[in-house]
Parts: sequence; C-alpha cells; structure tokens
Amino acid sequence: MRDTPVTLAAITGAHGVTGDVRLKLFGEGVASLKPHTKFNGGSLTLEKLRDDGKGGALARFAEVTDRTAAEKLRGTALTVPRASLPPLAEGEYYYTDLIGLPAVSTTGEALGTCIAVENFGAGDVIEIQRPDAKRFMVPMRPEAVPEWSSERLVIEAAYAAD
Repeated sequence: MRDTPVTLAAITGAHGVTGDVRLKLFGEGVASLKPHTKFNGGSLTLEKLRDDGKGGALARFAEVTDRTAAEKLRGTALTVPRASLPPLAEGEYYYTDLIGLPAVSTTGEALGTCIAVENFGAGDVIEIQRPDAKRFMVPMRPEAVPEWSSERLVIEAAYAAD
C-alpha cells in the first residue's frame, strides 16, 4: 500500500460571507469526510461540515475566515494520507491503489499502466495506457480482471486485444 495523498473532495467556491466553502465530494458522501479533521498535510483544519442536500457539502475551515479567503481556495483538492482511510474488505479497493499499477494479460503480455478509474454508472472501469500511448478500457469485474494486488493488475487476454 502506497501512502500517497488521496483526494476526497474539491472546493468549488465560497458559500456565504463567513468563509464557508462548497465541496464537490469524491467519496461516499459527507460521511467519508467526517473521520478527518486535517486536510492537505494539516494546512486546513475542518471545523464544521454538513450535507448541502445536492450531493455535495458545505464546510468551514479554521484557517478561512471570510468570503475572500474562501474564494481563493476554489479548485483546491482536499487530501488525506492513504493510511488514514478505513481498511478494506476482501475484493474492495481504493481507486488510488489501482492508478499507476502495471497491467499484464492472463497470457503474461505486458499491457501498460493503469492511468484512471472511472464509474459511468454501471460499475468501475479501468483505463490502461499501452507503451505506445494507445489506451483501452476494461470493466473492473472478475471476468475481465481476474486478479489484482498492490503489485499489478491481471487482465483477461480477450479484453486486452486491440
């Protein structure tokens, strides 16, 4: 497990005049942020957090005291160390753990590197970039990705064909 920073949300703008900010959430709702009080290496301290009723959240950070300061944070990603995330059950993964992994086929062919994980509504899809810079996508399902670890992704050869 790599202890890289994991982005849980991004600040999309100011809310009100007292320094509150609007957040776009990348995890499982407001609950995924609640266990954390320090973000971005401790530079932002969460004081208040609530659901905005629209799939996002509203937050107040101790270091942000007015609307001008809140506006300056627009576009800021809120990160925590990977080690601070809850442990996973068998078969679960964090996207950050897959990105950067080498991918090989079930026949042993080196396929490239996982560069993204997307979810368009029907489940996770990993994007692999081949050494020649061409890309392909594979559903993150057992029949397509029968095995993965912290070392590599194994992709069924039929899904990796050009």
